[in-house]
Amino acid sequence: MKNTTLFAVVMAVVLALPAAAKEVAGVQFPETLKVEGKELKLNGAGLRKKLVFNVYAAGMYVESPSQSAQQVVESDQVKRVRMSMLRDLDKKAITEAIVDGFKKNSKDKLPALQQRLDTFTSAIPDVKKGDELLLTYVPGKGTTIESKGGQKISVEGKDFSDALFSVWLGKNPVDESLRDGMLGKE
Repeated sequence: MKNTTLFAVVMAVVLALPAAAKEVAGVQFPETLKVEGKELKLNGAGLRKKLVFNVYAAGMYVESPSQSAQQVVESDQVKRVRMSMLRDLDKKAITEAIVDGFKKNSKDKLPALQQRLDTFTSAIPDVKKGDELLLTYVPGKGTTIESKGGQKISVEGKDFSDALFSVWLGKNPVDESLRDGMLGKE
């Protein structure tokens, strides 16, 4: 009985503590954040590597966390990818990677998405180490991109959001380890 009571007290204290933030390559990802009045939870975070270089750390925030890529992509909920740059990247490198991700995961939908993709990629700036890109989908409003050095624009359509988030979470992601991290599998 004494051990059961002690266990219950310890568990109550542990469960009452705030969840710790996740750290990826020195970048802190808090467990929750507020977007459009909604509390989003960290679904997971990971590291984008190219060859031997750490390119960026990315966190996936959603209202309802899931380890299912399909569920995260297709759900009509507020969601955000926060990318924190670990090296300088020019606009061309970022936009080529996103366009390539659209082609690999949403090729059949690309004709309907191309004009919006062009608008979206036009807002991507050159980034420096430490800069962040925020990609946020809000149901009924669309997908926005925000950055320190670029303009904030919004692109409408759930279909666009699905294709964009598939760049990281689709069947052919930009980086499989990053996808697993963003899904909370690593």
